[in-house]
Amino acid sequence: MDDDASASGDGTDDGGADGDERGGEEGLTYADAGVDIDASEAATAALVSAVGESEGDYAGLLDIGDRYLALATDGVGTKLLVAEALGDYSTVGIDCMAMNVNDLVAAGVEPVAFVDYLAVDEPNEAFSEQVGDGLRRGAEAAGVELVGGETAVMPEVVKGLDLAGTVAGLAPKDAVFDGAAAPGDALVGWASSGIHSNGLTLAREAATRRHDYTDPCPFGDYDTVGAALLEPTSIYTDLLGPMRDHGVRGAAHVTGGGWTNLERLGDHRYVVDDPWPAQPVFEFVQTEGGVSDAEMHRTFNMGTGFVAALPPAQADALADATDGRVIGHVDDGDGVAVRGLEL
Repeated sequence: MDDDASASGDGTDDGGADGDERGGEEGLTYADAGVDIDASEAATAALVSAVGESEGDYAGLLDIGDRYLALATDGVGTKLLVAEALGDYSTVGIDCMAMNVNDLVAAGVEPVAFVDYLAVDEPNEAFSEQVGDGLRRGAEAAGVELVGGETAVMPEVVKGLDLAGTVAGLAPKDAVFDGAAAPGDALVGWASSGIHSNGLTLAREAATRRHDYTDPCPFGDYDTVGAALLEPTSIYTDLLGPMRDHGVRGAAHVTGGGWTNLERLGDHRYVVDDPWPAQPVFEFVQTEGGVSDAEMHRTFNMGTGFVAALPPAQADALADATDGRVIGHVDDGDGVAVRGLEL
């Protein structure tokens, strides 16, 4: 899901190691920044109840005989405001592609075709070209075809622009992941590239308490603070074949709701004792916003963007066949335990 529609998690602050205050200002939560996860989940549940729910968690699956046709849709979210501030829209198309195709990969479906929807308050050839270039590069990285799109000019509805897309995928029925982990399973994880396209409402609020987007970045190789926030979302389509080959039961794309996305794999306890390191951008956001550890892990991927559950005998082989690592395991119980936190 995008920045303003989290998959799970309660968005509360239980007082992490970094405390709730810095410089006399209250520590930020996602809800304080403007995104109430509980309200978002309630609204989503109401919509699903009204229209009916299809088979599949990350993607809707349609039985077309010997295969499933899968569809997923998502957008870039408020990351677009950072792009607008910098006048750089060259990577948001990659984000749009990634947020869609990664959801299909989590379902065990190969993405094949993508359409985009760009809504603007007024036509702008310069940023439209940048958005299109990002979509093209994202499609190449994901191995999908860009088969069309729509640009809508709606000055009374949209301020600036909004970018979303829909991806279609196909999978043999026996190739789709069951989606349910089992106690005793191992968890293999793959690194994120940074914040991706979730939690930007919180990240932006924290980063701009004492900085402008155009300020020099105090960490990494980024020229500006805004450039660090714009690091494009990782695309995980190359994991699909290896995950199928190594008996993956289910996978989770770590998006809105952060680490609580693992609970989509069933009502178990997920113990993550060796996650990928969190990139410096997360420490920056946490420090500038006085955000608690728990709130960070309920909002952001914190360095790990994709997770698969599978029998432990095959976990090392999957990690070796890809750029993954065994990050934990599944137990009886409930909740997510990561970095000393109980989520």
